[in-house]
Amino acid sequence: MPPPPGRDLLWLGLVLGSVCAALQSAAQASSATDPLNVLLIIVDDLRPTLGCYGDKLVRSPNIDQLASHSLVFQNAFAQQAVCAPSRVSFLTGRRPDTTRLYDFNSYWRVHAGNFSTIPQYFKENGYVTMSVGKVFHPGISSNHSDDSPYSWSFPPYHPSSEKYENTKTCRGEDGELHANLLCPVDVVDVPEGTLPDKQSTEQAIRLLEKMTMSASPFFLAVGYHKPHIPFRYPKEFQKLYPLENITLAPDPQVPDGLPPVAYNPWMDIRQREDIQALNISVPYGPVPVDFQRKIRQSYFASVSYLDTQVGRLLSALDDLQLASSTIIVLTSDHGWALGEHGEWAKYSNFDVTTRVPLMFYVPGRTASVPEAGKKLFPYLDPFDSLSELMDPGRQAMDLVELVSLFPTLAGLAGLQVPPRCPIPSFHVELCREGRKLLKYFRYHDLEEDPYFHSNPRELIAYSQYPRPADSPQWNSDKPTLKDIKVMGYSIRTIDYRYTVWVGFNPDEFLANFSDIHAGELYFVGSDPLQDHNMYNDSQGGELPRSLMP
Repeated sequence: MPPPPGRDLLWLGLVLGSVCAALQSAAQASSATDPLNVLLIIVDDLRPTLGCYGDKLVRSPNIDQLASHSLVFQNAFAQQAVCAPSRVSFLTGRRPDTTRLYDFNSYWRVHAGNFSTIPQYFKENGYVTMSVGKVFHPGISSNHSDDSPYSWSFPPYHPSSEKYENTKTCRGEDGELHANLLCPVDVVDVPEGTLPDKQSTEQAIRLLEKMTMSASPFFLAVGYHKPHIPFRYPKEFQKLYPLENITLAPDPQVPDGLPPVAYNPWMDIRQREDIQALNISVPYGPVPVDFQRKIRQSYFASVSYLDTQVGRLLSALDDLQLASSTIIVLTSDHGWALGEHGEWAKYSNFDVTTRVPLMFYVPGRTASVPEAGKKLFPYLDPFDSLSELMDPGRQAMDLVELVSLFPTLAGLAGLQVPPRCPIPSFHVELCREGRKLLKYFRYHDLEEDPYFHSNPRELIAYSQYPRPADSPQWNSDKPTLKDIKVMGYSIRTIDYRYTVWVGFNPDEFLANFSDIHAGELYFVGSDPLQDHNMYNDSQGGELPRSLMP
């Protein structure tokens, strides 16, 4: 039975008392200066398939508009290409080997250390902190509470319609409802007559309206579900991407030199009814070419749908005259393969799954403070073919990591930047494992970061991915901790991506770098798509010094 109408309003009424109490508490803790608010937008499974990252096909005018007023990091990388480990990593500023979360089944405060989070740090510094949608991954990995009460001033909001995401709500060609991968819908026909990301936008706007009546700064995190599978989005967005305009991935074949341990067999995709009907062989069997185009079409359509939600949220922020006092960050937890290397989904160390969008709008820093009555973020309709080409904004080409989000956001907001973590740091509640990126914002008044590298060739982005065996099997994508036998540690530099797959002891959380199972080496300049593995041609497979334990 669907919940009764007005559930969102009931939820809002229940928390207003908590909000008021939080506002009073935050007001007492806030400083005499006027700190900047923070709007953190986290998108699920979004690779940099956006106009502001050079994509010529995808229509993302609202995110592109945000980018035009932002500092855009063109080479930002996640630390593990799966939801819960990545989110816990960048929200705590610690790498997966420190959070000890490689799957979905443990809470870092219990199993690793009582590490502070970004929203917790802002809350402790006088901010009202609020969560809407998928910010932390729900379930055990955030203690079934989105890390409440540590991180949030009052209970996080989850849209009531998200429980239908994986149910049979997709109308098939047979007229019946299915649990499909491809799921364009008529919104009026779905349960509750809405979709989760629409509800999240509406709730976030209500909270912004509430915060205009507060003298306290706010930290609002909004997590959007799309383009995470299933591709369940308003069907009109398909019209933006006629199938005849959809190309295949430039490298749709499994590379000859790819070690079996490195291959992601996309088992979660195979569980969808429309994929099962294709009878694709496991693990390498290719998706039929016509269906590959349909998957890519629905991913792009989901991105454009997501863009409209970001646009409505930012337009509301503008209407409430908050654009001049709010830092806006947009990022993703990881990328998503769209047929590259014969792979789909995330679950690997390739650029297509680890590279993410990352942009910061800082009023007065990345853009001039908007004049009274002028909008920085008017809503832009992706169906408007007359949309003008956006100024790309300021670009940063250096390699950066999502673990840098914590210290960078703290510094931009005027808070003390957490210190570098010692090794080990399990006993330290507040520290950072990523470098702060404040130099890119030309912060001449801040002390120089001793870890800042001026030479791009010294910059490294680290990622890792666990496997249960040396060959693809049913749980290769998402092995539980006890089943992890191999860990793929990967470093990305300006020149190459180097990955070494080594033995891993899940009981001790210990990698054995003397037990090398396989390796990958791709030179970015001559092989930007990472299709030609040169590992066996390198000097005996010797580990680069930067990857040695």
